Amino acid sequence: MLDRNRDGESDAYGEESGRPYARRGWYGSGGGGRHGRRAATSTAAGLLAIAALAAGCGPQDPAADAPRRPPTPPPATTAPAPSTTDDAKPEATSTTPTPETSTAPPPSPTAPPTSAPASPAPTTASPPPQVLMRTGSEGAQVRELQARLRQIGHFGRTPTGYYGTVTAEAVRSFQVKRGTEATGSTDAVTWRKLLAMTRTPTADELDPPTERPLAKPDERCLTGRALCVSKKSRTLAWMVDGRVVSAMDVRFGSEYTPTREGEFKVFWKSRDHVSTLYDTPMPYALFFSGGQAVHYSADFAANGYGGASHGCVNVRDKAKVAALFDQVKNGDKVVIYW
Repeated sequence: MLDRNRDGESDAYGEESGRPYARRGWYGSGGGGRHGRRAATSTAAGLLAIAALAAGCGPQDPAADAPRRPPTPPPATTAPAPSTTDDAKPEATSTTPTPETSTAPPPSPTAPPTSAPASPAPTTASPPPQVLMRTGSEGAQVRELQARLRQIGHFGRTPTGYYGTVTAEAVRSFQVKRGTEATGSTDAVTWRKLLAMTRTPTADELDPPTERPLAKPDERCLTGRALCVSKKSRTLAWMVDGRVVSAMDVRFGSEYTPTREGEFKVFWKSRDHVSTLYDTPMPYALFFSGGQAVHYSADFAANGYGGASHGCVNVRDKAKVAALFDQVKNGDKVVIYW
């Protein structure tokens, strides 16, 4: 059994002195005479064994094991087969190129040339109809398209002259009903069908004064001077003796602050009015019932019908309401109805 001393070396028989010492024999330590010489011989042999073991894993002399090893066959000269799992081309094992003998017959000089692929047969299908207007188009023709679609109930807004998603959907609805391809774009076929079914739009149809058509006026608006306000169509018509002088889009109060309905009279005009209750501007205010008035609304102009007033009749066209303010007098009728 080998033990390790403090320096990591191996001691064969003890570790008290840091070096091997003789085993105690039959005649004491070290011994004497013949038996002593035998003990010394054994101790020397043990030291040689210890020296061999202390060499550890260092390199060994190949010649020392040669008599015990079988003869090594010479290396094979044939090239190893390429690995079946490697896609790379195997490298040559010899630096001397070996000419290869081809076993394939030489190409025949009389072989026919390769024929070119046959070209596709020309199509006889008719080309698609010409597109006249599509999403993104704008101008007078788009305005006419919208007015004509409105005449037959496919377009429910005021013509704008811009071909957007609403116009494309209106055209698609018309195409589906007339049995043509529903593309949403106005091609020559769609345009001819629409022209045949509609009349030439008037100036008011092409450029109406309000976003929605004016409602039929209330009977109270047909005489005298009246601001005729329809909640159903959300329009205001300034009428004199039954004739519409001007018209504009309006919005009303919410369900919590509703605009009052009935017949009233303008009792106060304030051009640059500011609400003392809400601290908001109310330009061109025409008061008709308490704090409720017809006036311009910057919020209505910016956000449309997404909001509501606190009970007033909001107008979003500043130029129109400014002209209205100059024409209306105290005592003129205000009729608000459905």
